[in-house]
Amino acid sequence: MQGKTVLVTGGAKRVGAAIARRLHASGANIVIHYRSSIYDALALRAELNAIRADSVQCVQADLVDVAELKPMIEEAIKCFGRLDALINNASSFYATPLAEVDESQWQDLVGTNLKAPLYLAQAAAEELRRRNGCIVNIADIHAERPMQGHLLYNVAKSGLVALTKSLAQEMAPQVRVNAVAPGVIVWPEGEAWQDPEQRKRIVAHTLLKREGEPDDIAKAVYFLIADAPYITGQVIAVDGGRSINI
Repeated sequence: MQGKTVLVTGGAKRVGAAIARRLHASGANIVIHYRSSIYDALALRAELNAIRADSVQCVQADLVDVAELKPMIEEAIKCFGRLDALINNASSFYATPLAEVDESQWQDLVGTNLKAPLYLAQAAAEELRRRNGCIVNIADIHAERPMQGHLLYNVAKSGLVALTKSLAQEMAPQVRVNAVAPGVIVWPEGEAWQDPEQRKRIVAHTLLKREGEPDDIAKAVYFLIADAPYITGQVIAVDGGRSINI
C-alpha cells in the first residue's frame, strides 16, 4: 500500500472514516470524499496528516449529480498524481414503503447507492487500468435478503451487487472489482433505530450474537485491496453470520 492512493467516498465519518484510517495506517495516501460533512472531513484530514504529513486530501461532490463525478475523479487523481483504488462507500439510507415511493427518493437512493458507483468507475477506469488497481463497493446483506419497508434501498444495493460482478467482467484483467456486504455494524441514524429492544432482536439473529465494528469492514476492504490479487467479482458478507441464519 506504500505510495498508493485510495479514494473513499463518504469517507468523513462512520464506516468510511474507519476505512480511511486503516488504509492510511497501511501506508496509503487517502482522498476523502464528502458531500456536506465538511467539518468531519477536515478533522479527519488533520488527524491523519498529523500522523503522516501531506498524506490526506479532501474532495467535495454531490454524488447524485452525475456531472460532478468525472471532475471529482480528476481532482482526486491530481491530489497525489495517481489513483490505485476506489472505495464506493457513500450511501443514502431510509425507509421507502411501496405506497410512499416517489421520484425524489428514487433519484437519491438509486443515485447514491448505484448510479454514482457506476459513473465513478467509468471516470476512473483509465487510471485504474494504468495502475492495475481495484474497486471495492460497500453493498449490504439486504441486497440478498430485502429489508421490509426499504424497497428502493434494497433495489439499489441489489443493483450494486450486480454492478460489482459486471464491472469485474468489463474491467478485467487489469482491474479487480469486489464488494463488502456489512450486517449490523453501525446503527442507522434516525429515531426508528434507537429502540433497544429492536436492536436486541436484530443482534440475536446473528450467529456471533454481537454487533460488528466499522473496523471489521475496513479490514475486509484492506484485504481485498492488498491481499487478494486473485479475487474479483466477489461479495464478502461481514455480518456475524446473520445472512445465513434464516
